[in-house]
Amino acid sequence: MSLLDDSSTSATSLSGEVALVSGASRGLGRHIAVALAAAGARVAINYASSREGAEESLRAVEAAGGEAEVFRGDVTDADDVHAMVGAVEERFGAGVGILVNNATGPQPEIPIEQSTWDDYLLQLEFFVKAPLLLLQAVLPGMRARGAGSVVNIGSEVVEVGNPSFATYVSAKAAMVGLTRSWARELGPDGIRVNLVAPGWIPVERHEGLDTTGYADRVPLGRTGTPAEIAEAVVFLASPASRFITGQSLSVNGGNTFG
Repeated sequence: MSLLDDSSTSATSLSGEVALVSGASRGLGRHIAVALAAAGARVAINYASSREGAEESLRAVEAAGGEAEVFRGDVTDADDVHAMVGAVEERFGAGVGILVNNATGPQPEIPIEQSTWDDYLLQLEFFVKAPLLLLQAVLPGMRARGAGSVVNIGSEVVEVGNPSFATYVSAKAAMVGLTRSWARELGPDGIRVNLVAPGWIPVERHEGLDTTGYADRVPLGRTGTPAEIAEAVVFLASPASRFITGQSLSVNGGNTFG
């Protein structure tokens, strides 16, 4: 029995849904795409530049028994987003019912004295502008259907306040605010908006970094895994969370309680 068949009768079944995951060519995005497909969704794997990585994500989905396709698009560009969402709807013959805002850009540590306003704007492009453009593109279909789930990928840094990281932290904090506001605005349309805030999750961009000190501070005594974040996304996208909206779910072994 495939993972899709195994999940078809559970409360987290996503059978019949179309899910769009931004920035899914590697890292958390890839694991999220695989988990959504394993739960029954047909998944649009978005990438900006690495088609090779996106196709590797596609192979991972197919290996799990799921269905997916890759779609190129710069999620910070309105024209790209509009064209990509149109292509997704044409390919799957249905509107996007699950949107996962996962795409991210460079994450430099910059001391206050060296920071510029453009450094802040770069982070806002990924964590405010891109989610806005994507939501605007899929919203007509969700409203027509009277249902939808948006899952934003935030970060525990909003609670931790990492030094020399204010550009990234402030943009992720803005994501918390838009999650709450969108949830109130879209709730009457049957559309839920939530946020998953991972702790330190070792993925490709973190290769070679020592996480020992971090893990020692986590109540559960370790770093999380990409699969554990993906499972939280599936839960928030599924009927199992049908009465949950506007929430920020920390998935970090208890490192914060926000």
